Amino acid sequence: MNLKILLPYRIFANKTGVVRIVAETGAGSFGLLPNRLDCVAALVPGILVFETGEEGETYAAIDEGILIKTGADVLVSVHNAIEGSDLASLREAVRNEFLKLDEQELSLRRIVAKMESGFIRRFAEFHHE
Repeated sequence: MNLKILLPYRIFANKTGVVRIVAETGAGSFGLLPNRLDCVAALVPGILVFETGEEGETYAAIDEGILIKTGADVLVSVHNAIEGSDLASLREAVRNEFLKLDEQELSLRRIVAKMESGFIRRFAEFHHE
């Protein structure tokens, strides 16, 4: 199989010769082998496992997204991904990266909330004039 993992801003991975893929959905984990029927699945944050004859088993921590299998091509589109060779180092990398993103998202939400409240206040003042 040919596996392509896409992020919003770049191609994260483009692998050929993939012999198996394990992904996580809201209903649980499922596996893909080369002769599986075409399918579409909504992915939840978790670990995507794929195996090639050359590299062996590889892990990628992924954010939510979608998986599409058509023929020998498997396309995975996610918000964020981190690749690792072992689960222990991947867990630490995910903890550091996703916590940093959570802090940035919280800061951004505060800024947007201030902008919205300022806009509403000015709009109400304008409406009363």
